[in-house]
Amino acid sequence: MAIKQKHIAILGAGESGVGAAILAQKEGWNVFVSDYGTIAPEFKKALNSITVEWEEGAHSMERILKSDLVIKSPGIPDDVASIQAIKAAGISIVSEIEFAGYYNTAKTICITGSNGKTTTAMLTHHILKKAGVNVGLAGNIGDSFAKQVAREEFDWYVLELSSFQLDDMHEFKADIAILLNITPDHLDRYNYEMQNYANAKMRIVQNQTEKDWFIYNYDDPIIRNQVEKRNIHAQKAPFSLQEIMDPGGYADSKQITININQKFTMSIHDLALKGKHNTQNSLASGIASRVLEIRKEAVRESLSDFVNVEHRLEFVAKVHGIEFINDSKATNVNSTWFALESMDKPTVWIVGGVDKGNDYSELEALVKDKVKAIICLGKDNKKIFESFQKDIETIVEASSALEAVAYGYRLASKNETVLLSPACASFDLFENYEERGNEFKKAVRAL
Repeated sequence: MAIKQKHIAILGAGESGVGAAILAQKEGWNVFVSDYGTIAPEFKKALNSITVEWEEGAHSMERILKSDLVIKSPGIPDDVASIQAIKAAGISIVSEIEFAGYYNTAKTICITGSNGKTTTAMLTHHILKKAGVNVGLAGNIGDSFAKQVAREEFDWYVLELSSFQLDDMHEFKADIAILLNITPDHLDRYNYEMQNYANAKMRIVQNQTEKDWFIYNYDDPIIRNQVEKRNIHAQKAPFSLQEIMDPGGYADSKQITININQKFTMSIHDLALKGKHNTQNSLASGIASRVLEIRKEAVRESLSDFVNVEHRLEFVAKVHGIEFINDSKATNVNSTWFALESMDKPTVWIVGGVDKGNDYSELEALVKDKVKAIICLGKDNKKIFESFQKDIETIVEASSALEAVAYGYRLASKNETVLLSPACASFDLFENYEERGNEFKKAVRAL
């Protein structure tokens, strides 16, 4: 789609917007960057260094509506007035990933899912890199895809993709697509219709041919239903914790087995990542690696020595026999379900923040089974109290990470765990989930 010397407007000047500006300018577009909010100093510097015109605090719609193409930040919803006006003017709106795809010559492994995509993307990248593949990591993670397409020479990319990015991808194709799970999340952006959200996630297989691969979670009923409804051209490699998959991968209580390019087995106890959800992530990454015919020994070694992403079931410290775990990245109920499911000791659970329409009922059985006390870390904790007070005797409220950790230390005993897994966004008390996780870690280290 390489249109030379045409006008492009980029809405949003974060990592993806600035990356898109770098690539667009390199490819001869006339670039205008517009951010309704305030642009961070490092991004202003980056835009000035390539002499691209930008504005902040407003959208100059007259100027934007003269564009031939608009790239929008994944954070901007479709129903805002500016996007409606651009659509009414018949101007194409694409994501930074779609735009980068116009110029990308490398092959791609694209990973999506409501939960686990960052871990799986990092794990897949780790396996490939260790095996000597010239591979980049982009999407929702690290440097933007567009910036890397402009400046790097990779043979493969591992891309972590959100539903918002997929929404504005049309011609893009994944060589290997991975779909981990589909659970209710961000439904406010999809008119509270689960099917709309599922459709967004299933865009991961669009434009795939018989030469491509689709790796997916066979145990997820929503995915299975969506796969049955569609005519998918790619070769399918499902993974399961319940049934034998051939081709594909599966796990039982003792080992994982991958049936792609000869049989691969590995003891489940040797996996670096613990818990059922992480077994699924390891299967997905392992299958992708075997599709690429990465040597079995290299796959085995990488699956056993991987260090997980920060703020995702991250071990912080053991203080007087009490283990502290930071899972601040768990911003929805399903993520927290996975965290609680992987706990093997009595747990003091720190939960709360900005609720995205949470239904806590699916956590009830796990909380009853694993949790001895609850610490609410948020401004409005009414729903948490209502959901769990009949099962949990001790529920307290904390207004800072320091206070929450102090409570955790008091309420937990030796050989027990304090788990921060909020199931909520962080914006009531923190900038973002990273700040929440870092404050938690700081407080633990100060004990």
